[in-house]
Amino acid sequence: MKRYIRFIKLILPHSRVFIMAVVCMILTTLFSASPLGLIIPLVDKVITGKQIIIPANVYAPQVLTNIVVTINEMSPLKLLNALTILLVIMFSLKGIFEFFQNYLMTDVSQRVIRDVKNSTYKKLQELSMDFYSRNPTGQLMSRITYDADVIRDAISSGLADTFYQPIQIICYTAILAGAIYLGVSWNLIFVSLILFPMILYPVVKIGKRLRKISKSSQEKVGDINNMLLETIAGIKLVKSFCMQDYEWKRFKEHNHSFYRLNMKSVKRMKIVSPMTECMGIACVAVILWMAGKDIVSGMLSVGVFSTFIAAIFSMMKPVKKLSNVYGINQQALAAAERIFNLWDEPVTIQEKEKPILFESFKDNIVFENVSFAYNKEKENVLNGINLTIEKGKIIALVGPSGGGKSTLVNLIPRFYDPDSGEIKLDGKNLKDLEIKSLREKIGFVTQETLLFNDTVRANISYGHEEIDEDQLVRVAKAANAHMFIKDFPEGYNTVIGERGLKISGGQRQRIAIARAVYKNPPILIFDEATSQLDTESEKLVQDAINNLMQGRTVVVIAHRLSTIKHSDKIVVIDKGRLAASGTHKELLSKNALYKRLYEMQFADQEK
Repeated sequence: MKRYIRFIKLILPHSRVFIMAVVCMILTTLFSASPLGLIIPLVDKVITGKQIIIPANVYAPQVLTNIVVTINEMSPLKLLNALTILLVIMFSLKGIFEFFQNYLMTDVSQRVIRDVKNSTYKKLQELSMDFYSRNPTGQLMSRITYDADVIRDAISSGLADTFYQPIQIICYTAILAGAIYLGVSWNLIFVSLILFPMILYPVVKIGKRLRKISKSSQEKVGDINNMLLETIAGIKLVKSFCMQDYEWKRFKEHNHSFYRLNMKSVKRMKIVSPMTECMGIACVAVILWMAGKDIVSGMLSVGVFSTFIAAIFSMMKPVKKLSNVYGINQQALAAAERIFNLWDEPVTIQEKEKPILFESFKDNIVFENVSFAYNKEKENVLNGINLTIEKGKIIALVGPSGGGKSTLVNLIPRFYDPDSGEIKLDGKNLKDLEIKSLREKIGFVTQETLLFNDTVRANISYGHEEIDEDQLVRVAKAANAHMFIKDFPEGYNTVIGERGLKISGGQRQRIAIARAVYKNPPILIFDEATSQLDTESEKLVQDAINNLMQGRTVVVIAHRLSTIKHSDKIVVIDKGRLAASGTHKELLSKNALYKRLYEMQFADQEK
């Protein structure tokens, strides 16, 4: 129930439009149900030619008496003309208000889904990196695409009917009450009250199972999205290993599972309607048999009975609709639950209430007995790291793959927080600093270059609303990028494609370096920035890195000898621990691990 209340609260910011839609629902129902009241004069006066009589044992207000007298005084033809005109007016007004009702409810659903998508995307931007390491991208994408659309459809149809159909039922119940008032026996009403609630039993029974199926179906959509994202992004790898058929079979299996879940859901939703209809017809048949005896005995007017039956049959439609609404709402609650779980996900990297503004880097970065694990139940990735990085120095991190080098540099901009120990910047704990001002002072270049499907200019100046053209060209030249950018068809206005796939790997890396330096950060981090490049591109990128290191504090995860040989300090990281530190010559003579790495990776480059 709490989930449903939270789901309903999504409408509150748009309550004005929703209230207008509900008013239109009421007016639509009134003009839809009112023609049933015309059945009594049509049958009793026009068709059978009898006078309309109010039973003697029924108290009739003066207004009703006057209406009956007026109708009885009219000729059948004149009454027929009046009823025809009234019928046209009522259905015309019904059509007008029905249009506004549907339009306004669709507007509400579109507004809500716009807000849901905005809030979900904003939450995704706020969540810390540990969340993304636990959740596949495709699953997260499905929250904004599939789950949000399920909620939209539920509001435009399901929630609309949740309000609209009960309004109709109330209105038709009022007509039934009027029929009772005019002579329908209480035995008939009593039987109706017993039989009609039985219609709702299959609705509730099937709805519980439907919610579980819907949740599984929505999770399967996330799996499909994740597979699409991986295989399309890695299509070159798929083709190079001739795995097209294998990936197609995998996709077909996921898609077939989704189909089966959908059909389970459809089967349960579609079976509700005929079940309720059959049970409803059975109820009507019993009522019709009982009422027929009253008509034969003369105890019940044909017109009143016709109105009573018309109201019952009219009530069948909203009851059937409500049976479908329950299923739609169960699907929506499953989707809403996944979105609410995302909204409720804690942001692990939090600022203090009054963080310190980090204005400039003056002294050093100090790791004090830092330990860290991605999964708290597994072994630490970093153990008791003690390291000082002095301002203006170049520090190289080397060691076997998986030793914790990338994890260590990811702690500096607070992508993660250490589980124990402290990282201090100019003597201040990173947790005390404003995150935005901290990250503004750090430039980050990784081996996996991420560029956006935008212009070269937008990619280099990313994060800046106002672009300094002189600085843009200056950093591009320093990154050895200007030479190829100027040869592009539209220069700096050239769109480089999704993830920069329209340009080479070396060009992408140099644009990424220019982007990191455009904001002129005092701290630069290079995470194996040249590891995936060919020899020529590597030299150009390395030259760019060397140009940009001057006067900055640089942390380099080393891949090539040319990167680390002239570093001020080389730090060896092994199995999450600081194994040794020193200059290139010192480590060659005193550290066996470094010497082995050197001989394996760099000896052929030594001059």
